[in-house]
Amino acid sequence: MNKLKKLHILNTLHIYKSLGLKYIDDIQDIDQNNNSIKSLPNNLNDLENIVQSCYLCQLSKTRKNVVFGEGDTNADIMFIGEGPGANEDMTGKPFVGRAGELLTKIIENVLSIKREQVYIANIVKCRPPNNRVPTSQEVESCIPYLLKQINLIKPKIIITLGATAYNNLTNDKTPISKIRGEVLPFGDAKLIPTFHPSFLLRNPSAKKYVFADMKKVKKINDESLRA
Repeated sequence: MNKLKKLHILNTLHIYKSLGLKYIDDIQDIDQNNNSIKSLPNNLNDLENIVQSCYLCQLSKTRKNVVFGEGDTNADIMFIGEGPGANEDMTGKPFVGRAGELLTKIIENVLSIKREQVYIANIVKCRPPNNRVPTSQEVESCIPYLLKQINLIKPKIIITLGATAYNNLTNDKTPISKIRGEVLPFGDAKLIPTFHPSFLLRNPSAKKYVFADMKKVKKINDESLRA
């Protein structure tokens, strides 16, 4: 089953769940009857309106703000993190704490572009309590929104920040220490996993690996712009 078909089925399941359906007898019925229901909107503003009023998982009960995503909606480069932290929950914006400051420096100093030229989002749109890792149920409820964002933005390069982002976006459980820096296919985009900025704050010696990964991203992006 290819990625596009999986995306469609996941979006369809998400819609069934929002309508209150708890169980589907045959997953083949989803694919055969996909024209009988509406998919998520093909517009980021409309999609954000849906996300802002989403109560599909437990994270909605403790959030202060939904953190939808931010940046250039026609970006060639998209960063995907794990989930909002305390600062993000307060502001409704992704990566605004210390990890966000570091990410901004990486974008501007290594990729040589402004933060506003990329798009930044997370696997889940609401903060997990105490910054814990989101549960599988929370990810399953939320990831169709992210997949739709990717579908609409159409980035050429996707950079996953940390294990949670990579593992949940690709369904590959390879440790981030082994997969980081690899250039992987993801639909029409190239996906490059690397360490999360929060990890770098705790382990400054790992910055050299992210620097190498981002130099690879810059080379791919520069070649794409010249093509």
